[in-house]
This record gives sequence, C-alpha cells and structure tokens, in this order.
Amino acid sequence: MKNQFTIIRFIVILVLFISLACQNDKKAKEENRSSAESGAESNKGQAFIEDESSTPNILKIAIGSPDHSTLVAAVQAAQLENVLVNAGPLTVFAPTNEAFNNLPKGTVENLLKPENKEVLANIIKYHATPGNLSVDFLKKFKKLGQANNQDVIVEVIDGEVYVGGAKIIGSVPASNGIVHVVDKVILPPSK
Repeated sequence: MKNQFTIIRFIVILVLFISLACQNDKKAKEENRSSAESGAESNKGQAFIEDESSTPNILKIAIGSPDHSTLVAAVQAAQLENVLVNAGPLTVFAPTNEAFNNLPKGTVENLLKPENKEVLANIIKYHATPGNLSVDFLKKFKKLGQANNQDVIVEVIDGEVYVGGAKIIGSVPASNGIVHVVDKVILPPSK
C-alpha cells in the first residue's frame, strides 16, 4: 500500500510538472508571437513588400545606391517609406551623401532625432513633386509645387537644370516615377 501511495504521489507530481511546463511553453510562444507582431507593426505597407523581378520603385533605387544611405536614413527616420513606393508617378530630387555632408556639422544628426521628425519630413517632401518629370521637361518650368505644398525655383544654367539651387547630376527611371540625383540638399524656405 505504501508503494502504491508513493507511485500515485509520483504520478501526480509528474502530471503537475508536465502541466506547468506546457503552460510555460504556451506562454513563451504567445510572447514570441506578440513580439514578432509588434515588430511587424512598424514594417507594414507597400514599402516592405519584397519584389525582385519588376523595375525598382523610388525607395528601392535609393536603398540600392551606396551614395544615398543618408537620404534613406532620413526617409526612414521620417517614416516616409510608403510614400516613396506609392503608384505615383513621383519625381524625387535625391541628394547624395556628399550633399548631406556639406550641411553644417551636426545638422543631419539633429534632424534624425525623433523629436525632429516633422521638420525632417517637411525637408524630404520638399525634394519631391507629383509627376514623372524628365530633365528636358523640367527645363520648361520656372518653379515646381513640391509635396510639402511649397514652391521650388527651377533654373537652367549653361544647359544644366538646377532645382532649388541643386544641380541635377543624374537621373534614374523608377517604376513609380523618376529619381534625379542632385548635388545639394534643397532646404525649404522658412514659413
């Protein structure tokens, strides 16, 4: 009888142990799923869809360019990735890393701070305009209405197109518009 009581006690303890282990495993799986879902929350939208076969959109072009890593960081800090992948068409004037480096020391670092997200978004939107505007087409304009609802001056100097004082040094067609590489960060006028 004593052996039976010991065996029963052992089985009860074993069942309790297994039951607790299963509950802990279930709780861990739920925490992992919740963590993965919250991480995925910030990575939603068209900007995060993988597509290796079609013509890259404006964001993919910028991400793929080693000369535009600062611009990509700024777009991400301002959370404008989805804007640059919309159907458009959209013309983007993309400053190079060197253009960002020519800003006063500490400017980029300051703009990338979370508390400056709106200011940064305004500057980035000032680098975009609706439409698929080629360099030749831009030569017909004196100013453009930008995505931040401000105008930017367009000039042709010695046959070269300048937008807001930034010279277009190259152009890349995108699936949703065109990227004009520029040699300067175009800063919007103070309101």
